[in-house]
Amino acid sequence: MTRSLRFRAFVRLALSVAWLMAPARTLGSATVPPNTDVSARIRRVETGLLPAVTLRGEPRVAWALADRMQHYGIPGVSIAVIDSGKLAWTRGYGVLRAGGTSTVTADTFFEAASISKPITAVAAMRLVEDGRLALDEDVNRWLRRWKVPPSQLTREQQVTLRRLLSHTAGVSGHGFRGYAPGERVPTLLEILQGRAPANTEPLTIEFVPGSKLLYSGGGYLVVQQLLTDVTHRPFDAVAHASVLARSEMRDSTFAQPLPRREWHRAASGHDEKGAAMPGGWNVYPELAPAGLWSSAADVARFAIEMLCATRGESRMLGARWAKEMLEPQQPGGWGLGFELHGKGSAARFGHTGSVLGYRSAFVVYPATGQGAVVMTNSDNGVPLAEEILRSVSAEYGWPDYVPVEKVIVTQPAEVLRDYVGRYRLDDGLVITVTVENGKLMGQPGDRPKLELLPQSTTLFFLREMQADVEFRRDEHGAVTALVLHEGEQEPSVAPRLP
Repeated sequence: MTRSLRFRAFVRLALSVAWLMAPARTLGSATVPPNTDVSARIRRVETGLLPAVTLRGEPRVAWALADRMQHYGIPGVSIAVIDSGKLAWTRGYGVLRAGGTSTVTADTFFEAASISKPITAVAAMRLVEDGRLALDEDVNRWLRRWKVPPSQLTREQQVTLRRLLSHTAGVSGHGFRGYAPGERVPTLLEILQGRAPANTEPLTIEFVPGSKLLYSGGGYLVVQQLLTDVTHRPFDAVAHASVLARSEMRDSTFAQPLPRREWHRAASGHDEKGAAMPGGWNVYPELAPAGLWSSAADVARFAIEMLCATRGESRMLGARWAKEMLEPQQPGGWGLGFELHGKGSAARFGHTGSVLGYRSAFVVYPATGQGAVVMTNSDNGVPLAEEILRSVSAEYGWPDYVPVEKVIVTQPAEVLRDYVGRYRLDDGLVITVTVENGKLMGQPGDRPKLELLPQSTTLFFLREMQADVEFRRDEHGAVTALVLHEGEQEPSVAPRLP
């Protein structure tokens, strides 16, 4: 997940300030022994959802999945668990649409959003493997209907496939809001050029290619055009033949709009308040970055096929190129199409997905062949997905996705009062910091407030997610900015407003 998406997840958590009031059970300190009974393991995952942060000295708690779905107002969830390099189990929970009776099953379709990107990346790497594309040459050599626009920024460094797949090409365009049912859907060329009826700006080059990392859905639009121009086939056909079919992803498609024959098993998207989207979902002609419909089981099959590819045991991609995709391209946690974290036995790859009405994530540990996929039909799906992943981690002994223990350090009232003010992020969101009843509170926009708990005089943390909030001072001691630190992501800086 990108920095901005993670901060938006923090914003959404403000809708759930009563999270500690959800039904919970107290856990002992002993770990659960290994058990080959899959049904028992599933039950423990379903009843063992864990918070992001625990406080030293407090009893550990866990929640039931059904309670947390109700807590966040999430109608449907699908989970697939990978163990020893195989699909261990998959389950669906809840309903396709709030108020309905059709249930989520193992083959329910969800809009997978940016999980489209690693599949697109594999399709592109197959063309590299076949000698029809090169990773490190100017993509304008192969583009026909549209070219990367000329720019002073590309005089010495070009937009290459490697840079497009690793978000270092400098191409504009973060994400997409899609098109509601009944709206005219633009062609790919109209999207690239920013012409009506496209609802996005034309693609441009924002920085020297290769100089830094900036998450770019727009870059994957270039890849979509590139694969179409090279193969002379529609993108969805290319992706199906080279990845979906070879991974046995029978419940997946890049067809947009979703064919009517599949509507009966598609989960409708829902907003933060639990209301179903009009028409069920939006249409995303931005296929390569955001157009995949899939099931949790199918995403797991793709992840397993990627593991097989690294060992030279896959029809999807050769070992050389699969390993190349899982190598960090530069500091920032990205390979070619995959988000990368950790080292050694804790190294993992995966991706998240976020479009209107849907949130999804998958993670895989190559060293152990373990992983999981979570797909939800709700804008509130991020915190629930992370709670589920922590539950799977506890049951299967993953090296991370575990609650972090924190210690509260009491701070004098005058220290807290120093931080009162308003702070603005680069996307315009204003964070208002206040002191109420001796507690420091942060309010993103007009959302409910979250308590900022002190670790030191300048560093605070949230209980709802593994994130720290730091306050910075200048040489005179005046508070100048609020900084959000979340895992290995680049910090988000919000300067203090006058």
